[in-house]
Amino acid sequence: MDGKSEKIPFNRPSLMGKEISYMRDAIRRGQLAGDGFYTKQCSARIELITGARKALLTHSCTAALEMAAILVGLEKGDEVIMPSFTFVSTANAVVLRGATPVFVDVECDTFNIDPVQVSRALTSRTKAIFAVHYAGFSADMDALKDIACAHDLVLVEDAAQALGSFFKGRPCGSIGDLAAFSFHETKNIISGEGGALTINRPELIERAEIIREKGTDRSRFFRGEVDKYTWVDLGSSFLPGELIASYLFAQLEMAEMICARRVSIFERYMEAFRSLEKSGRLGLPRWTEHCTGNGHMFFLLLQSGDDRDAFIAHMKKAAIGTPFHYVPLHSAPAGIRFGRSSGNMEITNRVSETLVRLPMYFDLGAQCEDVINHALTYFELT
Repeated sequence: MDGKSEKIPFNRPSLMGKEISYMRDAIRRGQLAGDGFYTKQCSARIELITGARKALLTHSCTAALEMAAILVGLEKGDEVIMPSFTFVSTANAVVLRGATPVFVDVECDTFNIDPVQVSRALTSRTKAIFAVHYAGFSADMDALKDIACAHDLVLVEDAAQALGSFFKGRPCGSIGDLAAFSFHETKNIISGEGGALTINRPELIERAEIIREKGTDRSRFFRGEVDKYTWVDLGSSFLPGELIASYLFAQLEMAEMICARRVSIFERYMEAFRSLEKSGRLGLPRWTEHCTGNGHMFFLLLQSGDDRDAFIAHMKKAAIGTPFHYVPLHSAPAGIRFGRSSGNMEITNRVSETLVRLPMYFDLGAQCEDVINHALTYFELT
């Protein structure tokens, strides 16, 4: 059963009101290629939300991570430490530069990269740390930044899920040297596909612009800094068109309200399942007191893989989408081929086997109670 046939899908894109009118306006403005009016509006709004020095819109978070890997200067023989419990784009960006992803385990409560495991994975070849903010809750950026500074490493935030989240009052995307965001249709703020790279080291901004513009100094040309633009560095076509940007800007304008609605759904789920957590029947999301989430995702941890599969089947009968999440990268065929593991992956393996996600989207509304009731019925029957 796919999302289109489900009564309550795992995700459903929502219109916030101005998307279509902004897209029409983009057409009227006469520029549909990237870096037009709406691209600039989106970049400025992302800088405002994240507090980053510079935001560059990209066609995906994958593109932003690939740009980050180029800016880090990754080469063959270099290593990048990252969690195994993440999406493949985090590792692909490293592998495409000829470097090696080094997979480490996550913390037992937050499922974010474990700084202790990062320290143990360091070698003379380590060049960067890619820290994923899982479920919209920040990794321990202070501990990771201390490690990065002590060993002269670049710290990259994979903030695909974390726009509008905070660590100790600092917005995600403003803490590391670089950060990558996603506007995929499953995220809080969407444009179908889309992403952004935020840059907090001023000396990297000009090169980031060049990389994003196919390796040319086109951005400098349009600012009047050079009289013509030409090929000056590595790069690719990483920017989105104006129709994507115009849709995204309508969403970004409503970012605070969107996240607030999702947080309210998250809190309702927490309230509904707290007694089952206390009885030991399941696990719920946990985060440190230093983190403020954005309501990106809600999940349950079941007691075993069989328990998780039975729960998904039960919800499927009610036409409710409840997918699992990542297959760990360290055990994936390409992960074995291109990367290596440091330490055991006990927590990653357990979480991957038992985690199930509940529907979460802006328009979920009263159907949230249907999800809760059907889920509670499963636990009553088992």
